[in-house]
Amino acid sequence: MNLETIAAKMRHTLCDVSSQTKTPHLGSCLSCVDILATLYWRVLNIDPNMPNASDRDYFLLGKGHAASALYTALAYRGFFDIQALYEHGQTGSQFEEHPGINAPSGVETVSGSLGHALSLAAGMALSTKLQQKENRFYVLMGDGELNEGTVWEAAMFAAGKKLDNLVAIVDFNKLQGTGESCDIMHLEPLEEKWRAFGWHTIRINGHDLNSLQNAFEQAKQQSQPVCIVADTIKGKGVSFMENDNNWHYRIPKADEVDMAKKELGL
Repeated sequence: MNLETIAAKMRHTLCDVSSQTKTPHLGSCLSCVDILATLYWRVLNIDPNMPNASDRDYFLLGKGHAASALYTALAYRGFFDIQALYEHGQTGSQFEEHPGINAPSGVETVSGSLGHALSLAAGMALSTKLQQKENRFYVLMGDGELNEGTVWEAAMFAAGKKLDNLVAIVDFNKLQGTGESCDIMHLEPLEEKWRAFGWHTIRINGHDLNSLQNAFEQAKQQSQPVCIVADTIKGKGVSFMENDNNWHYRIPKADEVDMAKKELGL
């Protein structure tokens, strides 16, 4: 399958799983599907048959409320059966609403409070460099997550240690749980902020698959940590969900899942 087809199938599965399991955060998941599809099918050095290979790349999910998007990417990539996704959020399931200690194969870290993933990745990236290993680390954060001071502490640390094996991706969909991100905190000009912290910064359309691939290739050529600011749309791919912050928590009905499937061309 090409990336467009993979992304469409992931979006439909996310809508269907949300509807059937009554789990929220669909809008936040849909905005990062293209980023995850690009990473898992074009960028990451991973093998579903050897999920703990010592030379693998690492993906850390900062915006843990989008866990179902990560689970869906892993399922389609072959880490486990797609039908297992329908256990999401159920009692005793590996597929918790935020990744926990019993998370399924392919999930590298638990997801605690927003803001922790970049610090974790920076420490892991430094350890790898000290051991002269070639692993690379990719962290996906939400724009609301940038409200947390730990993100900027990690940004200073990573630049100071010249962690050229670390890439941060900001899913800049402009909305968070309680409103518009730039009204809640003064985020813009976002790429200039990261650049001032010592990061090579790239700003792209986060739904343009070619731009995403080019950005990740460019990131590999840098001698400093890289931040990719990906302008995205919350609820991307389903017209009645796009830029509607009600879908941060709302669960789709069966007929809405059918409507989404038609819009996605499936």
